[in-house]
Amino acid sequence: MSRASLDKSPSDVAEMFDGVAKRYDLTNAVLSFGQDRRWRHKTRDALALLPGQRVLDVAAGTGVSTRELARSGARVVASDFSLGMLRAGRRKSDRRQLPFVAADALHLPFADSSFDAVTISFGLRNVVDVPAALAEFRRVVRPGGTLVVCEFSTPVGPEPFGVRIFPWFRAVYMNYLMRALPWIAGRVSSNPVAYVYLAESIRHWPDQSELSRTIAAAGWSEVRWQNLTGGIVALHHAVRPID
Repeated sequence: MSRASLDKSPSDVAEMFDGVAKRYDLTNAVLSFGQDRRWRHKTRDALALLPGQRVLDVAAGTGVSTRELARSGARVVASDFSLGMLRAGRRKSDRRQLPFVAADALHLPFADSSFDAVTISFGLRNVVDVPAALAEFRRVVRPGGTLVVCEFSTPVGPEPFGVRIFPWFRAVYMNYLMRALPWIAGRVSSNPVAYVYLAESIRHWPDQSELSRTIAAAGWSEVRWQNLTGGIVALHHAVRPID
C-alpha cells in the first residue's frame, strides 16, 4: 500500500491512485453516502454542454465523471496520469466512444484552443502546481470556452441556515473526515492508507474565495462558485476571455 504526502510528488500521487483504482468508484460512493452521483450531475449541468462540443475531463480516473458528461452528447476525452486508473476505466467503457489519454495536468498533450470546455473533479488539489495547471487548462480551451472545477471545499452549513450553523457543521464534518473516513475506507478500499492523505489534502485545501482568486489570477474571467452539500463540495465556474 502507498500514500502520497502533502508535497504532492507527481510520481507518489500517481502510484497511490494506481493502488486505489480497483475499488475507487465503490469507495467514493460509500464515503460520500451516494452524493458523488449528484455532484457529477451538477458538474454536467454547470458546463451546459451542447451536442458535438469537445470537452476535456482532466484527472478523470476511471471515467465515471466522463461518462456522465458524455450523456450531454458532447465529445468528451478522459485524461489522467494514473495508468492504473486509465486501465480500470477502459475496462468499463467502449474505447471507440470514450477515449482515454494518459496526460499530466501540467503538460496536456493537446493543441491550443482545442476544446470548448475543460473540467476537473476532485483532482485539482492533487496537482503539485495549481496555478500552472489552471493556466494549462486555459491554453487548451478556446476563447469564450468554460472551466468547471468540482472540488471539496469549506463547509458553511446546509441551506437555508448557511454560516449561522458553520461552527458545529464544520466540526462534525472534520471529525468524519479525519476519523470515520479512513476507518470506512479500510473496509471498502483496495488501498485504505491512501485515504489518510486524501482526508489531509481536503483539510488543507483553500476555501471557496481563495480558490476563486487563484483561478482568476491564472487568466480566467467571470469566476463564480456554487456550494453543494453545504459547502462540502463547491463548483467553480470560469470563462476564458475572448482576446
